[in-house]
Amino acid sequence: MEWGFVIGLLGLALCVLLCGLGSAIGLAKTGKSAAGVLSEEPKKFSKVLVLVVLPATQGIYGFVFAIVASSSCTLNIDIVTGLNLLLASLPLTLTGFFTPIFQGNCAASCINAVAKKEGLSGKLILFPAMIETYAILSLVISLLLLP
Repeated sequence: MEWGFVIGLLGLALCVLLCGLGSAIGLAKTGKSAAGVLSEEPKKFSKVLVLVVLPATQGIYGFVFAIVASSSCTLNIDIVTGLNLLLASLPLTLTGFFTPIFQGNCAASCINAVAKKEGLSGKLILFPAMIETYAILSLVISLLLLP
């Protein structure tokens, strides 16, 4: 087994791990807010559902990236290619960890606003969705940087 393979695999593993961890933290925030709203108004489930699950997408992006990039990570790659794979995964790894946490905070505030006023859920989705833009951009950059 070559060191390039180990380094490349480390990059992919960190990407999946940190994107998933960030998503889990963001989902914990939105889930707590939704539970509070739904305990008083169960009929608002469909209005808060999209806001609750938005932070999950970065975990999916990390998983998809690792699947696509795994074709570049073979047992016989050299150290330079392994480092290239590690560096290609960094934009999504970092953005995929932090953006769902920020998105969870934003979406939790939006969920609380839905509880206070009827008819806001469609408008409020824009705010956490703007944070999603940066995760999508980092996914594209990471894919473009693949060796």
